[in-house]
Amino acid sequence: MSEPQGTEAGTRPLPVVEKPAGPALDGSASAADHDPPTAAEGPDGREGRFWSVRRVPAGIVALLLLLGAGVFLYDTVAVRAHRPAMHWRRALAHQLAHRPLDDIWVLIGAGVATVLGLWLIALAVTPGLRSLLPMRRSHPDIRAGLQRAAAAQVLRDRAMEVSGVRSVRVRMRRRKADVRAVSHFRELDEVRADLDLTLAEGVRGLGLSRPPTLSVRVARPGRKG
Repeated sequence: MSEPQGTEAGTRPLPVVEKPAGPALDGSASAADHDPPTAAEGPDGREGRFWSVRRVPAGIVALLLLLGAGVFLYDTVAVRAHRPAMHWRRALAHQLAHRPLDDIWVLIGAGVATVLGLWLIALAVTPGLRSLLPMRRSHPDIRAGLQRAAAAQVLRDRAMEVSGVRSVRVRMRRRKADVRAVSHFRELDEVRADLDLTLAEGVRGLGLSRPPTLSVRVARPGRKG
């Protein structure tokens, strides 16, 4: 019996799927060795801060305006109904008519009204949510933020991995991270250099839109007694 030549009837060769050429990965390669996808950012490469809803200040202002409007409306209706105006409104009108503008109480009232007005303007034009740090966008329709406390905890954990570091205190701000470390062995310059490298990598790993600048200080533990 001779072996069949070629393909048998009714059979077809399987399709071949070619993979695009790329860097070969072996078992020892880690994900950190390859470039991550580029994040989609804003026009200037940075994301703005999150705007606070400010429900409490808005609720207080709305409540005060509602009460004031209700009182003035009631007094106006009472005057239209040929009833005397409220005592406090007559007393206020009398005081405003007879007190000079340089009177101390007039100045105090004007100062309080000015401070309240400036406070409301500041609330209207500032975003708020200072404890929430904006992160880089990986998708145009998704925004993410990181709490300052969480970012400080991540940097603290990374700093504790450095050899010679005994304790670390991290204070996270909007544009600066203050790191205070205590080293109980190794040279301080070596510990400082390792901390700079480790914390710089940690800041990049946070994925913040505006990476904060690092301020690192290393000291020896104080003597007891």
